Amino acid sequence: MRLPLLIRIYRTMTSVLEPAVIGLLYWRQRKGREDKTRLGERRGYPSRPRPKGHLVWVHGASNGETLSLMPIVERLTQRGLSVLVTSGTKTSAALIARRLPPGAVHQYLPLDVPRYIRRFLKYWKPDLALVAESEIWPNTVVALDQRQIPLVMVNGRMSDRSYQRWQKLPRNIKALLERFALCLAQTTEDAERLVRLGAPRVLVTGNLKFDSPPPPADPRAVAHLAGLVAGRPVWLAASTHPGEEGSALAVHRALAQRHPNLLTIIVPRHPQRGPEIAALAGQAGLRASRRSQGMAPDRATDVYIVDTIGEMGLFYRLSPVVLMGGTLVPVGGHNPIEPAKLGAAILHGPHTHNAAEIYEAIDKARGALLVNDNASLARATSELLSNAALTRNMARAASDAVQALGGAVDRTIQSIEPFIVQAKLGARR
Repeated sequence: MRLPLLIRIYRTMTSVLEPAVIGLLYWRQRKGREDKTRLGERRGYPSRPRPKGHLVWVHGASNGETLSLMPIVERLTQRGLSVLVTSGTKTSAALIARRLPPGAVHQYLPLDVPRYIRRFLKYWKPDLALVAESEIWPNTVVALDQRQIPLVMVNGRMSDRSYQRWQKLPRNIKALLERFALCLAQTTEDAERLVRLGAPRVLVTGNLKFDSPPPPADPRAVAHLAGLVAGRPVWLAASTHPGEEGSALAVHRALAQRHPNLLTIIVPRHPQRGPEIAALAGQAGLRASRRSQGMAPDRATDVYIVDTIGEMGLFYRLSPVVLMGGTLVPVGGHNPIEPAKLGAAILHGPHTHNAAEIYEAIDKARGALLVNDNASLARATSELLSNAALTRNMARAASDAVQALGGAVDRTIQSIEPFIVQAKLGARR
């Protein structure tokens, strides 16, 4: 089918501007946003041998999306298929490296430049492509269609903002969605939006994140840190963004007299912000230590900054009260499923549109509390730290709410079963 003019212009411009794209890559590498040792992967050059046999390509943009796909990856490898997992961020690559099952390999997603995508597909020769949520890159979609490689959207979502934007380009989004063999949506609302935008085959299978196992932690590390903070009231601000660390520090100062030896743990969404947060703590008159420097939270530590990667499982297990980042500032909220599964009472701000279904379910079950400002955050944190029974009841309610919404992995595998069979029988491209 003929592509709309705007997509054809996009394809031409991404080819013509390839030298500028290379410059962008090196600029991002200097800023610490790209892995210097694997920069070639972003241009479609492989850094690993292709596994033998039939291969499924599975893509998630960053941490949450990719981790939610791990149960699907495991099911595929158990069926005897090789799996290539791609993502677009350094943190996601570090997390995935620890969780990939045998038979799966990781690469960075090549940028959406026609030559890069051709190079990538020529080498890896996938028999099936699964992309998570709303990853719709025109050159990639077209290249898969040209090679007759089935493309399936899994855990699909279409936010209101994306929907409004795509409605202004109806012919373009329809031309791309028509090239998906199947779209599996998280919710009925997501499915309806995809259908209205032109997706011809849509099913509702639920949110894979509800089925994701909680992040692992070394039991020895958990026991060691639990011993270090024994007897101290502890709370955690997880996946924070600029502006939220200031709120956490203000809460610590407000509660320090009522809760002697209070320990506030801050895990920034971007670990490289550790020095910045430590400086903020110092300006607030608080004693901070950073995990990336090998420091432990001793009795003199007011604020412990976890500026490392892949340790959320450890600190969720350590903290009975968790504030979810990205909710006090208009980021949209990070996934609260992991702390819910690991027994934490959850606090969150008003900005939860990125995971509205999840927050709504946990709020309704009274497993989480909404806080709108520093004063309400301080009151809620103080009450939970003072009332162990209330904290336990909230944690149990949050866990039960998440458990009740599971089953998306089974429904997804059932829905893509014909494509799995076809992939196992398909010819190498």
